[in-house]
Amino acid sequence: MKCPYCSAEDTRVIDSRPVEDNNSIRRRRICDQCNRRFTTYEKIESIPLVVIKKDNNREPYDRSKIEGGILRACHKRPVSVGQIKKVVDEIEAVIYDREEKEISSQEIGELVMNRIHDLDPVAYVRFASVYREFKDVETFMEELQKVLKADRKAARSSKES
Repeated sequence: MKCPYCSAEDTRVIDSRPVEDNNSIRRRRICDQCNRRFTTYEKIESIPLVVIKKDNNREPYDRSKIEGGILRACHKRPVSVGQIKKVVDEIEAVIYDREEKEISSQEIGELVMNRIHDLDPVAYVRFASVYREFKDVETFMEELQKVLKADRKAARSSKES
C-alpha cells in the first residue's frame, strides 16, 4: 500500500480489526520511510447488479424495493421486522450466489413469492395479487385454492409427525 504522505511503497500493517458492520476490515498502517501512520479499509468487492424490468429497461438492484414490497404485503400481519429482514437476506443471498450481473424482475418476484409463502399465507396472497396482476376474481380464487391446498397438506403432515 502506498503511503499517502510520502508516496513510499513500503508500508506495514500494525493493527487489523473488523468494522462494526462486520463487512469490512480497518487496518492501521505505518510507513517504513516516513514513520507516519494512516488507516485503510478493506471490503468485499460486490458485483454491481442490474435488474431487467418487464419493459426491458434496466435499473440498479435496490434491496429496499424487495423490503418495501414484503412490508406492504405483511401490513397488519403477525410478522416481525426481524422475520422480514431474514427473508430479504435469504433472497439477496440467492440473487448474489448466481454470480451474474443481471437478473429479471420476474425472477426476483418468484423468489419473493416462494419465501413469503412460508412466512404468512395472507401476505403471500396480497403480494401475489399485485405481482401476478390478477385480472379477474377467477384467477385470484385459483391462487387462493393453491394456498389452501398447501396449508391443508402442511397441517396433515404435521399431525402425522
